[in-house]
Amino acid sequence: MKALLFDKELKLVNDYEKPIPKKNEALVRVTLAGICNTDYEITKGYMGYVGILGHEAVGIVEDVNSDDKSLIGKRVVPEISYGCEDPECEWCAKKNYRHCPNRHTLGIWQKDGVFAQYFTMPTKVLFEVPDEVPDTQAVFVEPLAAALEINEQLHIKPMDKVVVLGDGKLGLITALALNSQNIDVTLVGKHQNKLDIAKEQGVKTALLQDFSIEKKYDIVVEATGSVSGFETSLALTKPRGVLVLKSTVATGKELNLAPIVIDEITVLGSRCGQFPPALRLLQSGKVDFSKLISGIYDVDKALEAFERNKEKDTLKVLLKF
Repeated sequence: MKALLFDKELKLVNDYEKPIPKKNEALVRVTLAGICNTDYEITKGYMGYVGILGHEAVGIVEDVNSDDKSLIGKRVVPEISYGCEDPECEWCAKKNYRHCPNRHTLGIWQKDGVFAQYFTMPTKVLFEVPDEVPDTQAVFVEPLAAALEINEQLHIKPMDKVVVLGDGKLGLITALALNSQNIDVTLVGKHQNKLDIAKEQGVKTALLQDFSIEKKYDIVVEATGSVSGFETSLALTKPRGVLVLKSTVATGKELNLAPIVIDEITVLGSRCGQFPPALRLLQSGKVDFSKLISGIYDVDKALEAFERNKEKDTLKVLLKF
């Protein structure tokens, strides 16, 4: 089968062995997959991963290795991780596989990803896509679930003022998700064309250069991934407010963390989320990610698609199988 493989270099191969589903796994034929910044980071050495890349996809179940065949023929999206299922594992007991210390993660750790014609995953982490949701929306389920995890971790009160800092795809999806729940949210970024995508769907937006940096926000979501973004987010969080870190900020630069103590700010790390709420939100039609799609490439042009993903103005690049 065709597969986009990383092994010291990124290459498209045509003869990768088609996977065989293990007990209680399904074989899924990929129809559409999304390139994530994590995929790009892996090509630079992140996680030391070797194998098929990709963890955002929608596809059709063609086979199931269990007595229950009800998923065959269904259109599904895969959660990115599954756990060890050890009876002693507290995370697997809670079905919070993303924190299992012995987890497998699609295209990132110990598990071939979705940038191929087929992949396998346990049926327990496959979720059926409603008929009303097209592939071009369903492929956003994973990042949308990550955005909605904020609500899982944190109670946002009706009068809370929320600001999302960063107008990349992570910031846009987070702002759109929060706005769909009638939360008072403002998206702040550096690119008017990206801010306009959120503005068209009713989100309040502001250019960073015109935005007043004041400690008046109950909840600040950092989605820039930069040191300056973290510092600005901290400067926007009011005393006893919550700073939510949706991106990973890695730096050797000294950071002044004294305001966290002085203002008694809660810092909340936030990563992956549950898929069912994300699918229900997509089914409701309250969010539309069409304008986040910068291009759709046939799998034969996967390397070209990866180059497009590196461009500054690119939001989401999809691979069609």
